[in-house]
Amino acid sequence: MKKFTLAGTAVAVAALLAACSGTGQETADAEDRDLTYAVITHSSPGDAFWDRVKSGAEQAGEDYDVTVNYSNDPDPARQSQLIDGAVADGVDGIVVSMANPDGLEEAVKRAVAEGVPVVSINSGIDRWQEFGALTHIGQSETVAGEAVGERLSEEGKTKAICVVQEAGNVGLEERCRAAAGTFEGEMENLQVDGTDDNAVTSTITSKLQAESDIDVVLTLGGQYAIAAVSAVDQAGSDAEVATFDLSADVVQAIEDGTILFAVDQQPYVQGFLGVTTLFLKDINGNDVGGGQPINSGPAFVTAENAADVATFAANGTR
Repeated sequence: MKKFTLAGTAVAVAALLAACSGTGQETADAEDRDLTYAVITHSSPGDAFWDRVKSGAEQAGEDYDVTVNYSNDPDPARQSQLIDGAVADGVDGIVVSMANPDGLEEAVKRAVAEGVPVVSINSGIDRWQEFGALTHIGQSETVAGEAVGERLSEEGKTKAICVVQEAGNVGLEERCRAAAGTFEGEMENLQVDGTDDNAVTSTITSKLQAESDIDVVLTLGGQYAIAAVSAVDQAGSDAEVATFDLSADVVQAIEDGTILFAVDQQPYVQGFLGVTTLFLKDINGNDVGGGQPINSGPAFVTAENAADVATFAANGTR
């Protein structure tokens, strides 16, 4: 099993901010600029994962005394309109998730051409440089997916379904593809309607009832893992649930033994460091990342360490 570590980016950022505020001049200059950053994501309403991204971005805005405007739309055409609108409003920088890079390419490149710095988060790790963004903050879905496939094999699993809650999301598709690539058993994608938790449960239940030899359900988001646990129960299945991404409920389920493990890409960090990167560019001319993406994950949360994560999950920061 590969082992992963998160670089001490937050520590380095904190040290740099302290250094920059040593004379008070840089901080004063930043306040005089009345900085405003737009955070524009592809999230659907009510998605707990993106609530954490939003919280991280807003906390950074509060810490640095800058304005953070959060907006979201899962449709790439409308997300592009949000980007164009932010540029027209004269924002000082944009943080954007690119689940559909092709659909956002023109809008992101227009922003960069207008002199608006852009940071991509969560999705877009393979395209951010091409679009002219400063850096990307997130996890490699390939690395994370491969690690999950290996771990499921070590757990002795032989037949899996990978539950995709958003059609056309390249990051989600890559997770399943990479997991299937290292999984020694059979893995099939199952498309569900991620906007309706009841429909997710129903679709998984039907699949488990139809194929009783499925021994693991792999979901790609915390709330869908909880739906999968219900589906396993309703189907009378012996399958176990594993998931990408966290919520307080997922951490509790890991402690209770109803979820095998979760892979945490730390969405709060993505929002916080997205705004931080733009702020440091403004107040000190820094290019955070050194031309490379900044890894916010992956990290496994299991029964062994779930209790350590539980407090932060309850606070909405993990």
